[in-house]
Amino acid sequence: MSGRAQLMWDEAVTGYDFGPGHPMDPVRLALTRRLVDAFGLDRAVEVVAAKPAGDSTLRLVHREDYVRAVKAASADPASADASYGLGTLDDPAFAGMHEVSALIAGQSVAAAEAVWHGDALHAVNFAGGLHHAMPGGASGFCIYNDASLAIARLLELGAERIAYVDVDVHHGDGVQTAFWEDPRVLTVSLHEHPRTLFPQTGWPEETGAPDAEGSAVNVALPAGTGDAGWVRAFHAVVPELLADFRPQVLVTQHGADTHVEDPLAHLAVSLDAQRAVQIACHDLAHRYADGRWIALGGGGYAVVDVVPRSWTHLVAIAADRPITPETVIPESWRQEVYARTRQLAPMRMTDGGWPVSFAHWESGYAPANRLDQAVRAARRAAFPLRGLLA
Repeated sequence: MSGRAQLMWDEAVTGYDFGPGHPMDPVRLALTRRLVDAFGLDRAVEVVAAKPAGDSTLRLVHREDYVRAVKAASADPASADASYGLGTLDDPAFAGMHEVSALIAGQSVAAAEAVWHGDALHAVNFAGGLHHAMPGGASGFCIYNDASLAIARLLELGAERIAYVDVDVHHGDGVQTAFWEDPRVLTVSLHEHPRTLFPQTGWPEETGAPDAEGSAVNVALPAGTGDAGWVRAFHAVVPELLADFRPQVLVTQHGADTHVEDPLAHLAVSLDAQRAVQIACHDLAHRYADGRWIALGGGGYAVVDVVPRSWTHLVAIAADRPITPETVIPESWRQEVYARTRQLAPMRMTDGGWPVSFAHWESGYAPANRLDQAVRAARRAAFPLRGLLA
């Protein structure tokens, strides 16, 4: 098996563009790639531009009628069928929508193939992680669900145990739905509580279909959760599940919208905590999945201050070239940020909160603490179904 990481990238993914004023600004992808290059990480990974996912691959998850609807809206945006979630405020139709969405999906599918076949130990597609798309519809800025497609391809190749860990601020509803009845896939999502955030799913009681009970685990975090609570919740749930499940591949989704500056959500997480969880996912892949790790992007709408730094850390960790948080950001990148956005770029690869301190779950449970209540609810709902102590 090659020890080198792959970075899945085709400049054309920046064409995933819902138009002016939409939160999913593709500049976040372009600026992330430029920051990766500014740190020389493009020389520490193998940069791969994979082909778009074809129809047969898309149908591993998506209904044929939905793929036809996306193609029709892509050719004529004015004809978008809202019954498929297309042409809505969240998912406006645009020319070429099918092609670029299939291209992003193709990068994640190729990442899965590379890791499964041993061509790479780790693979990153930060343009991916479009976890809200459903088998029969677009949702939440997501047209095709590349994360689900990567997992479905792994199953097709013969994988028997795949763990999916989603730390986006929004519930990973599309991936949970795709594998709701499949005990071969363990989906774990840490997200802001559905009472206060789209898509209003991801309650602890959502634990999988009767034949796959305990295959879905949901940690619904209270609004305002900060670094110590967020990292505590991750370590209170994820490592124990992976130790029990022993996945052959770990797929993780790293939406950067947990950040305190994100305009669309209500958690209070820093870049430093995001980095801490990225490192934890890397370590867990080595501990329980023979190092096989597929890391995806996701949400994130602070497109200058947060997203490029967060996902550059992700690439650096996958490349085994972690960037020290206090590192000064290259001036060349900061100048490019200003030229593209007229915004001032951050100075360092930290928010000033490194190292992140938190209390491990084993240190004790505080019944009156809302964060601990959320963790306890998730454990009580799902852990006994897997034969684990709540």
